[in-house]
Amino acid sequence: MASLDVQKLRRDFPNLNLKVHGKPLVYLDNAATTFKPQCVIDAVTNHYANGTSNVHRGVHFLSEQATKAYEDARRTVQEFLNAKSIQEIIFTRGTTESINLVAQSFGRAFFKPGDEIVISAIEHHSNIVPWQMLCEQVGCVLKVAPINEKGELIWHEFMALLTPKTRLVAMVYVSNSLGTINPVEKIIKEAHSRGIPVLIDGAQAVTYKPIDVQALDCDFFAFSGHKIFGPTGIGVLYGKQKLLESMPPYQGGGDMIASVSFDKTTYNVLPYKFEAGTPAIAEVIGLGSAIKYVQGIGLANMEAHKKELLAHGTKVLSAIPGVRLIGTAQDKTAILSFVVEGIHPHDLGTIVDEEGVAIRTGHHCTQPVMEFFKIPATARASLAFYNTKEELDALGRAVSKAKEIFNA
Repeated sequence: MASLDVQKLRRDFPNLNLKVHGKPLVYLDNAATTFKPQCVIDAVTNHYANGTSNVHRGVHFLSEQATKAYEDARRTVQEFLNAKSIQEIIFTRGTTESINLVAQSFGRAFFKPGDEIVISAIEHHSNIVPWQMLCEQVGCVLKVAPINEKGELIWHEFMALLTPKTRLVAMVYVSNSLGTINPVEKIIKEAHSRGIPVLIDGAQAVTYKPIDVQALDCDFFAFSGHKIFGPTGIGVLYGKQKLLESMPPYQGGGDMIASVSFDKTTYNVLPYKFEAGTPAIAEVIGLGSAIKYVQGIGLANMEAHKKELLAHGTKVLSAIPGVRLIGTAQDKTAILSFVVEGIHPHDLGTIVDEEGVAIRTGHHCTQPVMEFFKIPATARASLAFYNTKEELDALGRAVSKAKEIFNA
């Protein structure tokens, strides 16, 4: 495993050169969205500057060029996830739309009143609300596997929820608000032993470790481009081909059809059956570039550096009186959620920002997590491979200054 030349890699990201309030930017909000390397910016710009055209519809040069770049990116995603076929790679607007697609296509088609869906207590709202909507539409029931005080899944409680009525397990791989890494391999194995399909929310996992959907044997896997140094507005749904073939289209319109008449419409083959309308062409091309960039660095190398940062950041914050870390799972990735006694997280975030340090404050689209810990919100520092120990030291100084201002 190679050690990263972080200072060299930082030069790939123009945003890291910014100054905020006259101070060098310390960007610690990577779980919300990551910065984009110059190669991704160039890939998107090049499409608009030198190759703007629609895909799949034209026989002229620009259309054929854009179509090739678009489909090359699909194959890049297929290889990145180790999916069996490009037909299993559906482009969406992000993890949220991917999960909604499964809920509205797979769920509405095959679930019936009384059927149960199992999620965990650390899910992002995007893996809660679509299932609540489906329950209202179909009459199925949502079951929630609880967590302990460290933010870890309580295994025996999860197992007790798997019953003959369970039709789907939909589980986050890595918690965006706590950093907890769920034991997805065990979850999938136990669900499959009972004939239950599994959806994995991989939004935060795609920068944690290499994903092999065949080895995982998950039935669905969703992620967003902007979490992996790619553009916003683009995401991926992986689904096993047999399942995708059995599911009705999610939306109707151009590109998802084979033929249309006023009497009958026949649908296109996979993956296009689920890609209605003009797609996010530049964003798909940018996602392909981002994945290649990440592969060039190596996810294992990135995670090794982030583990060092996590250990250092934990030490820095734990040394500050009145700071309490929220989410202390034994198996977690580089996310530091915390509260400071006597300071509301929003006030803390504002003062820290004045020091040039960007953190996230709020419920992080995980309000049930905040309710569990009996807090209104947390401050969250989420780390990427381009962050440094010096930046975490700057966070510690900024938090200490906030304590001085509030006399906390």
